[in-house]
Amino acid sequence: MEKHSFEEILEFAIQSEQDAADGYRMASEMVRRSNVKDMLLEMAKQEEGHKIKLQGITLEKLGHTEVRGVPDLKIADYADNVVITRDTDYQDLLTVAMKREEKAHNLYTTLASNTDEPELKKLFQVLAQEEAKHKLSLEREYDEHVLTDN
Repeated sequence: MEKHSFEEILEFAIQSEQDAADGYRMASEMVRRSNVKDMLLEMAKQEEGHKIKLQGITLEKLGHTEVRGVPDLKIADYADNVVITRDTDYQDLLTVAMKREEKAHNLYTTLASNTDEPELKKLFQVLAQEEAKHKLSLEREYDEHVLTDN
């Protein structure tokens, strides 16, 4: 595999994390509820943490990374699509975030299945795994604080 392909893909993933962080910050300025605002700012912080993690990936480190299955609670599969507005509540915020992570996971999974380059396949699998972990974390939050309360 050519090194620039790996670096370009990694840069795409890094930029995607930055875009997500920026999006969550922008959304935090739109909402009125302080708990939702705090959650959005925390999500922005987490996305920046993901970006930093991606910035540390090298071909050598990737070779030592194990790709594992991540449980899927499938909550996002049954949640309606929502848009963040000034009146967005905690449930809708979690739904937006779960759907975003699900889309990122699906993108990387599709890219992994469409390449014959072993290093690229593994990179995409690692990125898909990270997005699946993010989604699982949000789904657990939803399960514990939304489904339990209802």
